[in-house]
Amino acid sequence: MAALIDLFAAGLIEKDVNSDVLWVWSYPVINAKQRDLIQRKGCLNTTHNGSLVPFVYGQHNRQWFYISTQEVVDSSTLPKVKSFSLVLLTRDFNPEKYSLLTKILCQAYVSSGNPASLLEHYLSVITKGSCQSENNGMFQVRDFDLRKAYAAASIKDVINAFELESILIYTALLLKKRVAVYHSKVEELLDFVRALPSLVWHRQNWSLLYPYVDLESEDEIQELKGASSYIAGFTDPAIENRTNLFDVFINVPAGEITVNPTAKEYFTLGKLHKDIAKVMVTSAQDESISNKQTIVDISNKTMELINNLKSLSDSGPNGSGKVSIETLHERKMPPATESFLFNLAAAEGMAQV
Repeated sequence: MAALIDLFAAGLIEKDVNSDVLWVWSYPVINAKQRDLIQRKGCLNTTHNGSLVPFVYGQHNRQWFYISTQEVVDSSTLPKVKSFSLVLLTRDFNPEKYSLLTKILCQAYVSSGNPASLLEHYLSVITKGSCQSENNGMFQVRDFDLRKAYAAASIKDVINAFELESILIYTALLLKKRVAVYHSKVEELLDFVRALPSLVWHRQNWSLLYPYVDLESEDEIQELKGASSYIAGFTDPAIENRTNLFDVFINVPAGEITVNPTAKEYFTLGKLHKDIAKVMVTSAQDESISNKQTIVDISNKTMELINNLKSLSDSGPNGSGKVSIETLHERKMPPATESFLFNLAAAEGMAQV
């Protein structure tokens, strides 16, 4: 049943020996706008070094797309095909799950040269939650736990890359701000951005992730503009100049984090931030600690922060359970701490407005 809920559609695009691109199969249907989106992602276009990007994914209009691309060399079953992309549209975020499934579907197509073999495997997943391949083994929906997908990317690498400045990313996500990430290489971009939501593990929310956005696509940009918070990944360096699209900008290759001047009031750092940053860096740099444990360490610090905030709420018999700015004033906190805590209360739905 989970498979029936999660999978929306599958499709196949070929580039022939004349470099013509053609949609050769889809089930049940991939509409024109979805096809345009998928082709914009350059799944059949080579990178600057002449190679194909084997696997990309992203989110648009509350659907995830996963694209596996394969070169065809001396194939008797596909003699006129130069390369092809297998596309899945799904409800859920789980790159490892759909990487395996697309590999199995691609192998089935190379072996048979017939899209009917794709339909057979797809329907098997829909009806049974599994399918089998001679060369790639068994795919079973039940083997893929969502929490494993959430924790698969290395937040330790992110923190070690930016060290104490990682607190800016943490603060942006905790306060539900807009984060834009740039990397010229899409595979490295995807690895980086998918790790970021684990900084706010208590929310278990990967729906704020738009890992691979085309800056020139009006549809995709309008979707971002309609969201109050997100993490969006870009391979176009021009994103740095689109300050209307982010509160925090991360240039991964340059190792730089920039706070938009319009959002600086949210990023005045105090002792509270420094304490959290030290926990993050100490855990990330400890080679004996796993990535999962670093996520737990940060999450524990976050929950300690939120529980302390709850203790400041008017949660008595007649209280609303909200935190007021007056209550924070009474504690005579440093201005940076007071502002941060009230903004956190707002992000957690605990602020008395």
